[in-house]
Amino acid sequence: MSRDTSAAGPTGGGSERARRARSDPETQRERDDVDPDAYLEPNDVDPDAYLERIGIDPGTVETPDLDTLERLQRAHVTAVPFENLSVVGDPHGDRDAEGDGERVVLSTPHLREKVVERGRGGYCFELNGLFHSLLAVFGYDVDRVAARVVGDDGDARPPANHHANIVELDRRYVVDVGMGVPTMRRPIPLDGTPRSDSVGVEWRIAESDRPDETYRSEYRGPGDVEWSTRYVFSDVAREFRYFEATNDYLQTAPESPFTGDPVVSVATDEGHRKLSGETLTEYVSGDERERTVTHEEWHATLEREFGLRYDRG
Repeated sequence: MSRDTSAAGPTGGGSERARRARSDPETQRERDDVDPDAYLEPNDVDPDAYLERIGIDPGTVETPDLDTLERLQRAHVTAVPFENLSVVGDPHGDRDAEGDGERVVLSTPHLREKVVERGRGGYCFELNGLFHSLLAVFGYDVDRVAARVVGDDGDARPPANHHANIVELDRRYVVDVGMGVPTMRRPIPLDGTPRSDSVGVEWRIAESDRPDETYRSEYRGPGDVEWSTRYVFSDVAREFRYFEATNDYLQTAPESPFTGDPVVSVATDEGHRKLSGETLTEYVSGDERERTVTHEEWHATLEREFGLRYDRG
């Protein structure tokens, strides 16, 4: 594939909407420094190594089209786990006096080193953040957008608690490799057209009924009648640094869903696999299998089932 190195210039690549946003006075007031992607170099991402990390031969990626995008997304979610070990640390190893992991740093070189070189996973800001940079280098017209995951109580808080991407091709698509379960496995059109994935989960983007957001992503599992909302969002292009405040909150606040128990999950061809501090759960073709994982076998399970070795970098 021809790689777009124009992102190395001061415009930072991305879409025309993003470039307009960068020149808008309101957007400028949100920025107090240069965005980390503004001088993104191809070596900051190392696209060939990244492709190898997600199991794709770099020589087979040629054109920045929808088929390639779907292939990249599907490969990513089945190779790179969603995990919070950088926040909670090793649940069965030594912990710092301050308790925990290495912390999440929103920097493209740092994320490349963690995810690509060390073979780790991450949560939404890390995985969608780094994937955005890969797509930009490959010439996709891609924007970062801020979303809010909807909790079991129906509330969507705090603001910008999720990072997603929108890619413009024949139409605009939501592209997300940074969710836990359920996992978005393919690009979903922003125009409301539903798409089913390989395990029978249907996804669509609908208009939001909230006054503060424009859209909501919805999913419906096999056999379900009703749609469930995954997150709400607006299609406003954001810089990577826009997510820093919420990232800091989510990795430090006691009430954050990421500061409690460890969670590691990855999509599989037939479902998904999930590991907590004491339990491995596998979902295969709609069937759930669960088994207890002892402290002594936890690290071996992490490596065997998810391809991860916990390290602090």
